[in-house]
Amino acid sequence: MAVLPVLTVVGVIVLIWYAGAYLMNRSITLDTAERRGVEMSASEVFADTMAQERPRLPAPHQVAVELWNTTAGEEMFRERRGEMRPNPRSLFFHAYQTLAPTLLGFVIGSLAGLLLAIGIVHNRAMDLSVMPWAIASQTIPILAVAPIVIVVLNAVGLTGVVPKSLISAYLSFFPVVVGMVKGLRSPGAMDLDLLRTYSASRAETLFKLRLPASVPFLFASLKVAIAAALVGTIVAELPTGARFGLGARLLTGSYYGQTIQIWSALFMAAICAACLVALLGLIERATLRRMGLSA
Repeated sequence: MAVLPVLTVVGVIVLIWYAGAYLMNRSITLDTAERRGVEMSASEVFADTMAQERPRLPAPHQVAVELWNTTAGEEMFRERRGEMRPNPRSLFFHAYQTLAPTLLGFVIGSLAGLLLAIGIVHNRAMDLSVMPWAIASQTIPILAVAPIVIVVLNAVGLTGVVPKSLISAYLSFFPVVVGMVKGLRSPGAMDLDLLRTYSASRAETLFKLRLPASVPFLFASLKVAIAAALVGTIVAELPTGARFGLGARLLTGSYYGQTIQIWSALFMAAICAACLVALLGLIERATLRRMGLSA
């Protein structure tokens, strides 16, 4: 029963997309026909707007075909000069190049956010000093920070996955800090007083009360953080001149006006983010069920 409303919404979005593609690509078709001195019927104009090589807005089926051709239609590795080398035509290969630093940056950012949240909750000075800086750090545009970080790290010999991971961690730590501070402070005064009557130490209160109470907040934060980490990696690939990765795919697509390639890379990024969030959702459900909480 829940499938029909979802399919209805998706169908409406696809119809709006087709309408937008027709309206945005129509002028290109008419200009081309005028230069050639050709008269076109309304159906011919519509058909041409749905099949242009470099449309302003590609039609959904064009993006779907490009996704299929660059994933199922291409192998991740191909033989070249007697060696198996990565196939730059495969979108799976580019997704792998983006996901590797994303996951590393997500782990770094999440651990940093968790440690900062514990410090903020237990130390008044950190609460007053670190939290405002954490908030202020997110007001700086990542597009301005990424080139600086890349140049500085390259100067000290750090290249490859690490610079992209650090930029990814920069975006992913903040949701974890905010969510975990809220979660660690969620236990009520009566629960805290109860542990004080048992002479529980700060560490015992943290591990037996605050951390278990913050688990729902943690997973909500991690879902935001993993999506932010993916965005950070894609942005980090833009100023580095990377040859591989979804960011590099977007960049080359914009250089050569390949809008279909751009949209297929965007959809692959969205699919990767959806898969990562879904995986976290499964882990969350299993964890909460094991703790006796409803997911």
